[in-house]
Amino acid sequence: MKTVSLTDVSGYLPGEPVPASYYTDCPGAEDRLRDNPMFRVPPLRHHVTGESNVDLVERAVQPLIERHGRSEIRAVDVLLVHSQLPDTPFVGAGTEVARRLGLNPSWLIDVANAGCASFVHMLELARQILRSTEARTALICNAQTAAGQLFTQSEVRRLAQAAIPGDGCGVGYLTTSASSPVLELVSRHIGAHGGDMTAVLDDGRRYWEPGRSQLRIGFSEEGVSTVLERGNRLVPELVGEVCDRIAVPTEEIDLLVTNQPNRTFLHNWRRSLGLPAERHPDTFDTCGNLFGAAIPITLDRALRSGRVHEGDLVVLGGFAHAGDYAAAAAIRWGAVA
Repeated sequence: MKTVSLTDVSGYLPGEPVPASYYTDCPGAEDRLRDNPMFRVPPLRHHVTGESNVDLVERAVQPLIERHGRSEIRAVDVLLVHSQLPDTPFVGAGTEVARRLGLNPSWLIDVANAGCASFVHMLELARQILRSTEARTALICNAQTAAGQLFTQSEVRRLAQAAIPGDGCGVGYLTTSASSPVLELVSRHIGAHGGDMTAVLDDGRRYWEPGRSQLRIGFSEEGVSTVLERGNRLVPELVGEVCDRIAVPTEEIDLLVTNQPNRTFLHNWRRSLGLPAERHPDTFDTCGNLFGAAIPITLDRALRSGRVHEGDLVVLGGFAHAGDYAAAAAIRWGAVA
């Protein structure tokens, strides 16, 4: 069985940081859910201002090109792309990413599911393809552009939910090597929770039909409590399972990198796993909830700041939507065989 490594990651954040006051001082700002643990406002986040998902991917990939060479990145065999808010109906971003970067992959998949945990989902898909075919390299891309588009709409902006997301893009470069091997990966698709995350239009129309109401996420107090319960449980469960498979106690994880939904989840996850804050990087206060881009961007920041050392056990973990997917992966960083 071929060894597959997450050889490198990089990230990109658009524009200047946007302060919380952009939302909290908005005329008619809603306070009903503002104190709920799901919606406690981060001080800063970034917004796209006209950039597409492809624009963000192109900029996030540039550091990989600088470190590994343009010819090596252009030669990737597998391209996987997840866009939290697609730019165009019917057409994913993958083919335009390939055109913009000059790629000619044998495998190109636009990944629509797995939301905030889609980086781990794509890591699993890419690893399977690299193990079972002649492909030897892969590029996995998470683009998030909803904050500066969906959540800045005039009526949505005043809602508590609007102040939480941020925009950005994170990418990962995988190789069939032992540079930073993926030791183990577990994932769980939970059909019972499918459809629990909803999009709402107050006039009852479908999102493609003409009208005046603005698309928003359908949060209720009961639904928020359900998501909190599921999220608090799922991430420690999956991280614990992946650690069991490699026979390492969770307390011995050198770096835990999760999605970044809110401070409550981050605190509860590391407490459940017996980890101090310094081993669980937190980008929520400066980036908000980056959805699927959070894991690669947070890992990239940890790497560039010197928080990851050769031989460290890095565990990635997260859950998606209202709990319909969760996954975790264990990586031995910089452990060349």
